[in-house]
Amino acid sequence: MIHIIVATGKRGEIGYKNQLLCHLSADLKNFKELTTGHTVLMGRKTWDSLPKKPLPNRRNIVISRNRNLQLDGAEVFTTPEAALETVRVGEEVFIIGGEQIYQLFVNKADIIHLTRIQAEFEADAYFPEMNPDDWKLIEEIPHQKDEKNSYNFVFQTFVKKK
Repeated sequence: MIHIIVATGKRGEIGYKNQLLCHLSADLKNFKELTTGHTVLMGRKTWDSLPKKPLPNRRNIVISRNRNLQLDGAEVFTTPEAALETVRVGEEVFIIGGEQIYQLFVNKADIIHLTRIQAEFEADAYFPEMNPDDWKLIEEIPHQKDEKNSYNFVFQTFVKKK
């Protein structure tokens, strides 16, 4: 099962200068709860942006064009297909970014966990357009800004339509 997990601004923004748009405590907690014990798959730039490498209690997979790249605590592959070949049947894989990796997997994913931040941000990376004919919204949980979360946001879960 392939999951995408992403936080976006109102215009689909996901990052700027290889950093997250903002830090929402509830979103980071949700990310940890959903991905712990599973496989996380990311691009090399996302790996570089992680404050702690590898992400603990998760299998870390990195996709890079650099065939000689070796990273402590991560398995490195040059193609999405090569990475997916190593995934066991029934294993939950979470695609965690960035933009190019999301583009490669948005049509392969079964579930999208989207944190939609109710603000616009300066950005140089965006989440690809989701075709509404392909996805069904099954859960939506709104959150108001508070002392740990600087913006209003909504957790949304989409499943691929059969």
